[in-house]
Amino acid sequence: MLFPPSLPQDASERSLGRVATPPEVVRFMVALAEHLAAKKGGRILEPACADGPFLRAFREAYGTDYRFYGVEIDPSALDLPSWAEGVVADFLLWEPGEGFDLILGNPPYGIVGDGSKYPIHVLKEVKGAYKRVLSTWKGKYNLYGAFLEKGVRLLKEGGVLVFVVPGTWLLLEDFALLRRFLAREGRTEVYYLGQVFPGRKVTAVVVRFQRGGRGLALWDTKAEGEGFVPTLWAEYPDWDGEMVRFETEETRRLEASGRPLGELFEIRFAARSPEFKRHPAVKWEPAPGLVPVLTGRNLKPGWVDYEGNYSGLWMPKERAKELRDFYGTPHLVVAHTKGTRVVAAWDGLAYPWREEFHLLPKKSARLDPIALVEWLNSHEVQRYIKTLYRDFVPHLTLRMLERLPLEKAPELSHRASSSPSKASRASSRLFSP
Repeated sequence: MLFPPSLPQDASERSLGRVATPPEVVRFMVALAEHLAAKKGGRILEPACADGPFLRAFREAYGTDYRFYGVEIDPSALDLPSWAEGVVADFLLWEPGEGFDLILGNPPYGIVGDGSKYPIHVLKEVKGAYKRVLSTWKGKYNLYGAFLEKGVRLLKEGGVLVFVVPGTWLLLEDFALLRRFLAREGRTEVYYLGQVFPGRKVTAVVVRFQRGGRGLALWDTKAEGEGFVPTLWAEYPDWDGEMVRFETEETRRLEASGRPLGELFEIRFAARSPEFKRHPAVKWEPAPGLVPVLTGRNLKPGWVDYEGNYSGLWMPKERAKELRDFYGTPHLVVAHTKGTRVVAAWDGLAYPWREEFHLLPKKSARLDPIALVEWLNSHEVQRYIKTLYRDFVPHLTLRMLERLPLEKAPELSHRASSSPSKASRASSRLFSP
């Protein structure tokens, strides 16, 4: 095992996932560790430290009576002052032999993998070692999640970790094991900052974790002057690792008013591009009898653009069900790739799709497609989604969609099954294969 791995000469800040932290964010995070200032002689660590901006800020704020350590994988980037001990090592594989009272910093951000797809390709040779020593690694994962787990494991009992990380871990399924790990190991506080990294479309949160204790506290912040003023949003004393959401009375009322979408629909995903390209009936040029393979660009609020070809692929419509059986049946389509909002339409012509969520009503569900599409595209649903999930992720996720409530579902069911209205008659046609 390489420890630390030999870095190629072209290793860059991007290939190591390093992003400089704005000074106001550093000051805010150091302030969250204020109560540890009384712990004279405490051990303070900054992982992926480079020149140690967090160590320097802590020392400036609280004095010199501490033991300062920094770990850096890139020896050319390690530049700590003489009062701090620098270690050249891979933090995720490093075993110092003694715990820390405070760990703070900005972990690297990115997925470890092949250079053709993922930014942190210089560490792909030790990815297997990471997965062996960390219990929260799931799916593609992201390096900052691994740093969170490792940091928690290096804390003394009662010790505190303060990291600034992207907000994606609050929602994505890849971080489900990490959320449960944090809930099991101590108390977590999350401070929403927003897009505070210049030139980066990444929504940041500060995580303040204390080893021991229990529960979750969610904070909103307001930028004020050259800092942030936090306001407590909600406390969840029994948090067990569920998705972290900015709930309000309105979102709770809405969810109590109807059944979640996942109870009424089977939610499937479209065939991927490689599947289409391997299919013998798929062509790269239009021809008689062929229809466009649709993408998210064909999906509009309440309607489908069947004419535009944005995939560059064509195929006979009647053979689309060879890729996914539901392509042969009219059904509901909801956007996956249009940001954190809901865009829905009814695909009455049953075309092939390369993207998006595809919802098939379960046998017990008899809902009016027209009313359903209107509801999903409504301002009330958009406000619900934006309030709960803000801008943590750049797309709608399956778990978010599953929980979306269908308000007044019984009325819709009655309308679809017995009302002689025009909408009901239309829905009968739409539900017919």
